[in-house]
Amino acid sequence: MKLFKISQDENTDYDTYDSAVVAAPNGQTARNMNPRDGKEFVGWNEYYSSWCTSADKVTVEYLGEATEGIEQGVICSSFNAG
Repeated sequence: MKLFKISQDENTDYDTYDSAVVAAPNGQTARNMNPRDGKEFVGWNEYYSSWCTSADKVTVEYLGEATEGIEQGVICSSFNAG
């Protein structure tokens, strides 16, 4: 499992996520993860009010390898409460 920082700057209002550190097998999986619960978005045609509107608006940065036994999901996230 690898660690990635995912971020977006499309939706910067209150009650939104701007970034998260996630554990995923690859960058594409990380790009499609919801920073709220770690589940993969299915069909980006919907608007997710607390994140961005499409996978191409997510920036993915590889951080390194996760410790053995870490499962896929969100490690921590940054939420801008209003």
